[in-house]
Amino acid sequence: MAARERVWIYDTTLRDGQQAQGVDFTAEQKRRIAQALDMLGVDYVEGGWPGANPTDSAFFEAPPSMKRARIAAFGMTRRAGRSVHNDETLAAVLNAGAPVVCLVGKSHVYHVKTALGIDLDANLEAIRSSIDHVVKQGREALFDAEHFFDGFRSDPGYAALCVRTALDAGARWAVLCDTNGGTLPAEIGQVVDRICAESPQSSIGIHTHNDAETAVASTLAAVDAGARQIQGTVNGIGERCGNANLISILPALVLKEPYRSQFDIGVDENGLHSLTLVSRLVDEILNEPPNRRAPYVGASAFAHKAGLHVSAIVRNPDTYEHIVPDSVGNARSLPVSRQAGRANLRALLQRAGIEIDPGDKRVGRLLEHIKVLEDAGYAFDAAEASLVLRVREYLRLDRRFFDVERYRVSVERRRGSDGQEVTASEAVVVARVDGERRISASESIDPV
Repeated sequence: MAARERVWIYDTTLRDGQQAQGVDFTAEQKRRIAQALDMLGVDYVEGGWPGANPTDSAFFEAPPSMKRARIAAFGMTRRAGRSVHNDETLAAVLNAGAPVVCLVGKSHVYHVKTALGIDLDANLEAIRSSIDHVVKQGREALFDAEHFFDGFRSDPGYAALCVRTALDAGARWAVLCDTNGGTLPAEIGQVVDRICAESPQSSIGIHTHNDAETAVASTLAAVDAGARQIQGTVNGIGERCGNANLISILPALVLKEPYRSQFDIGVDENGLHSLTLVSRLVDEILNEPPNRRAPYVGASAFAHKAGLHVSAIVRNPDTYEHIVPDSVGNARSLPVSRQAGRANLRALLQRAGIEIDPGDKRVGRLLEHIKVLEDAGYAFDAAEASLVLRVREYLRLDRRFFDVERYRVSVERRRGSDGQEVTASEAVVVARVDGERRISASESIDPV
């Protein structure tokens, strides 16, 4: 069997992810995420842009301890009119001490002439001298070719020359960036194939944004065409519509053919078990609810409501699941709802520890009872504990300590004895306890 080819994973969550609206990591949060990515098995963790803001600088002043991933610092090629020795922005990036340095530079003729206001040769010299300076400092150098695919569409010769200049200067990687996220997978693959044919073996990376909802597909197309470094973020967070989602890319490469047999990405099947944990850690840090429908890691990624599907899954899980949920640290869910069948209900009873003969006629009646409740407005597929209580009640497994006959709750706004306005609540409950009818009332400015 031929040896598998290496594909390198470069995570940009701590920089690209921080460019997403509403995302603002602290230095300590960055360290937590970096260590989780190290546990997952990525090769590079880009910590941010030293000198660009206090948080990124603080991260590099006390970088986290890493077992295998290498910390990278991000910056830009030297500015026009400055040498590599008197450009304070470039100096701040190198002074951070990271073993890997990624510099972004222009590769689109329009941007060189309009945004930078310099001629094309001056931009090439900025790329060459900056990469050469990083390499002479003993660092691994990367060149991010900004807006590469737009630039290639406009002037393929110059865009390719920017890449070749960086590699000739000693860059380990030249990363082709679909910066505005508008290039579709077929074109990505064609362009990457052409660049790889003209470049040193295994020196081209891919960096895609998700503005056309194709960042994952574009990344895989680039790998098919010869890209051997993948850049992306956890959960795809990033500027505008986000970046390529590593949480979807990694299991595709590890678990699916032909990638599984062809490539080694450092993240092995053991590391992949932490995928759901890493995804939800970032959501927790951002104080955002996890996306239930996220592929691979969402709570609904392996949820099966339809009774026909569940019956098949019970007999053969491979029928309706493209991977084993546990392989990415997730779990199968068989919610009970109006679309459910007996298999869903039996799975629920088993999870709740309720023993009942599968042939018991109450199973069918209970399922119909649940469907009637859902028709009346209940929604149990996301409220399993409430459903278990209903099931136990229906099967008369619990003792009824009381029955509520009726209740009334009212809320009023009034002035208190001190003249201040207060909101007061009052509740009246009529219940039967051991056959005795009782009435109770209470009021409070707090819950009653």
